[in-house]
Amino acid sequence: MNILVINHYAGSHTHGMDLRPFCLSRHWCNLGHDVTVVAASYSHLRVRQPCLETGTSEERIEGIRYVWLKAPRYRGNGPGRVWNLFAFLRRLRRSRKQILRNWRPDVVIAASTYLLDVYPARRIARDSKAALILEVRDLWPMTPIEIGGMSKWHPFMLLLQRAEKYAYRTADRVVSTLPEANRHMQRLGMAPEKFAFVPNGIDVEAWEARQEPLPGEHARTLRALRRQGRFILGYAGAHGVSNALGTLVEAARLLQPRPVSVALVGQGPEKPALMEQARGLDPSSIVFLPAVGRAAVPAFLAAADAAYLGWKRRPIYQYGISPTKLLDYMMAGKPVVHSVEAGNDPVAEAGCGLSCAAEDPQAVAGAVVTLMSMTPQDRAELGRRGQDYVRSRHDYALLARNYLDVMGEATTSGTRSTVACT
Repeated sequence: MNILVINHYAGSHTHGMDLRPFCLSRHWCNLGHDVTVVAASYSHLRVRQPCLETGTSEERIEGIRYVWLKAPRYRGNGPGRVWNLFAFLRRLRRSRKQILRNWRPDVVIAASTYLLDVYPARRIARDSKAALILEVRDLWPMTPIEIGGMSKWHPFMLLLQRAEKYAYRTADRVVSTLPEANRHMQRLGMAPEKFAFVPNGIDVEAWEARQEPLPGEHARTLRALRRQGRFILGYAGAHGVSNALGTLVEAARLLQPRPVSVALVGQGPEKPALMEQARGLDPSSIVFLPAVGRAAVPAFLAAADAAYLGWKRRPIYQYGISPTKLLDYMMAGKPVVHSVEAGNDPVAEAGCGLSCAAEDPQAVAGAVVTLMSMTPQDRAELGRRGQDYVRSRHDYALLARNYLDVMGEATTSGTRSTVACT
């Protein structure tokens, strides 16, 4: 099968995040399929950007054909990022013939978060007589409206709302990482039988093989806390509004009389405010450390006793969650403190930790105290359940096969959409 994946932010093990399209595509290639990934030349998620001298460049990465389309650099979420987005879409429309030169996809997957790529993807699918699959990981424009505070009447949000309705109506299949998203999609015109749930995953083999030691500053800090006999609750990831880290800082304040240290590794727009919020706390109660490469995350988690994952209390989470950092926590064999109110709870499903109310520092602190009271053997059992859960449900080797089943249904169902491109 020839598979075309359009994902503005796609990365690779060489370039860094976003890794989902790379991990799935690598397994599809290993199963004998021919995969092309189309992505923008610049993404804020990557640690290394591809080098482009012209408007379009191609390279092979572990069997996958990557087509990079030139798009300008940007900082933050302002006009520069929007310009980058439209530059990619414009280049995608103009580069259709080059992308399809001597090659025709059987399946086109439109997987960029903002959904506007569905228009050129629909045209490519129509011209190639291919099935169109829409992949949804975040519900846009609901996410920037509820989490980012954007007005639903903003012209860009109105444009995204139009694209969302068009996408759900015209795609042959809709794949989502959110298990309850079909309820929202059906209200906007998606036929119920189109929906398929394929959660986020982790490349188990690569996770175990590509591990690096912690940088010196991190290792020294954690060793010093361990020598003090402190229970270490770790967090690794972005410091953004949606991560509910203010709740964790307040929980650290409540836990100050106990030998507990909260260690946060990462960067993000909320980090300065969080550090200010933590001012006045015992220096051993909470430490902020720089971000580390993905390959060093297992070493950080190995140095912790438990891990934290939190969410804001927002209506959007009724449609489910599928956080990739939770899979790292589970693979590390660490019990998880999960502060959540959502349509699903992977921690409760796996039995790998303690779930408590969202945005409730007292509940988070209580969960930490409960974990501290457990024997090391009992905490290790929680961690083992998490590892088993990931291996049986979230290994990309398994998810890639499940996704292929959806593609097979889309290409053989005979229910291809005939709605015109706009």
